[in-house]
Amino acid sequence: QVRLVESGGGLVQTGGSTRLSCVASDSGRAFSISSTAMGWFRQATGKKLEFVAAIDWSGADTYYGNSVRGRFTVSKDNAKNTVYLQMNSLKPEDTAVYYCNAGEGGTMNDVALAILPYWGQGTQVTVSS
Repeated sequence: QVRLVESGGGLVQTGGSTRLSCVASDSGRAFSISSTAMGWFRQATGKKLEFVAAIDWSGADTYYGNSVRGRFTVSKDNAKNTVYLQMNSLKPEDTAVYYCNAGEGGTMNDVALAILPYWGQGTQVTVSS
């Protein structure tokens, strides 16, 4: 069973930074993030799920949503089965629950379409004004 666990959320001041982590584990020891693209999404209270960032299987290619491009950076450490989201110049409108997303053999396009099956439980990021 594949499990994604996010961490690193919390309360941050406007203009501040924080880094989210998402660790993937598999009780069957078959799933590895080195074989799939991964993504980050967020959902603010009362709003729809929003695509934030995607990174390809190798970590060499990334893609960002318009609202975070230039401020957020996604990266991955395949050896640690972990994907990161560095969030800089935070704004109150970045306040949301942030979710990690993955699936076997997924592409960045799959991430953007939110069709990969594995999701974390989410971590809250609150940006104070």
